[in-house]
Amino acid sequence: MKSGPPETGETVSTPHSSPLTLDCTKALVVAPAWIGDTVMAQPLFRRLHENTPGLRLDALAPSWVAPVMQRMPEIGQIIGNPFAHGELSLTARYRLARQLAQAGYQRAYILPNSLKSALIPFLAGIPERVGFTGESRYGLINYRHTLDKIALPQMAERFAQLAEPLGAPLSRPLSQPRLASSSEQQAETLKALGIQRTEKVAVFCPGAEYGLAKRWPAAHFATLADELARRGYAVWLLGAPKDKAVGDEIVRLAAAATAPKNLCGNTSLTQAIDLIAASSFVVCNDSGLMHVAAALDRPLVAIYGSSSPGFTPPLSARAKIISLNLDCSPCFKRECPLGHLDCLNRLEPQRVLDACLDVPPLTLTRRELP
Repeated sequence: MKSGPPETGETVSTPHSSPLTLDCTKALVVAPAWIGDTVMAQPLFRRLHENTPGLRLDALAPSWVAPVMQRMPEIGQIIGNPFAHGELSLTARYRLARQLAQAGYQRAYILPNSLKSALIPFLAGIPERVGFTGESRYGLINYRHTLDKIALPQMAERFAQLAEPLGAPLSRPLSQPRLASSSEQQAETLKALGIQRTEKVAVFCPGAEYGLAKRWPAAHFATLADELARRGYAVWLLGAPKDKAVGDEIVRLAAAATAPKNLCGNTSLTQAIDLIAASSFVVCNDSGLMHVAAALDRPLVAIYGSSSPGFTPPLSARAKIISLNLDCSPCFKRECPLGHLDCLNRLEPQRVLDACLDVPPLTLTRRELP
């Protein structure tokens, strides 16, 4: 997940902006390119509906985050955004913009801060285009916010600021993200994957898109899996195809009779949402699935190494954050610059187990790890 904030500065109105119209009935959101960021944008979507009853809110979103938005009742139609990070493709962007121009959107909320993300709403002729100044997007964004990082320390707050009039402070508190997953959807996913429903399931999400410095060691996950299996828990490993290798390593290191089920790369994101929703609790690195688990209101233990929960914490009262808070962390590096990765290697499985035991509604029996 991206850790870089928008532009710094105070939240102020700009001399070339006028107040937004009050009769907007159809708006478009240009969604983030990261799963976790998309989850943290949901409080903005809810606030937009609160501000404008009857609003039709559609989204322009990459295919890999669309399943998350499909589980948000605030979002109507989802239009595929096919452009990869860094890809300009002006001709293709212009064609997509011309298609969007026919939809009659009155306003666009551009959540990413890149210049390219603002091109399509501009080319589509959407009259009101709201966002942060970002990469000098003067003209492309005509209702420009700049940001005071001290006043708005969290990403969810920065997204929600876009619902406020220019220059107005953010109205608090924010609602927490909530994704939908019905018992019928969960049953369908379990049947499709050939998984037997069980009352006691621990889900581990051992991957992290950003890099190794956000991944708790596989050996620690394996030790925790063994200890939970002794308490009668099935353990499911969820993640992207690139996480299959670490999932295989966890299975290899776990006790043969209690090995976790490695589903990394074998589910769609939609199925992963339903499996998390069907679980008893979740143990995650700082990752997109961590934010999904929080939005599904699952008891959650979130493990932080090189990153900080200050900017992108799991937004749930049922989340417990675990970090050693070493002097060298958070460093926000993909790999440990000191070569030891102490922020994760020294975070013992016993501490995470204790956190699991302390997250309601678990009713495990305490037992010391070997």
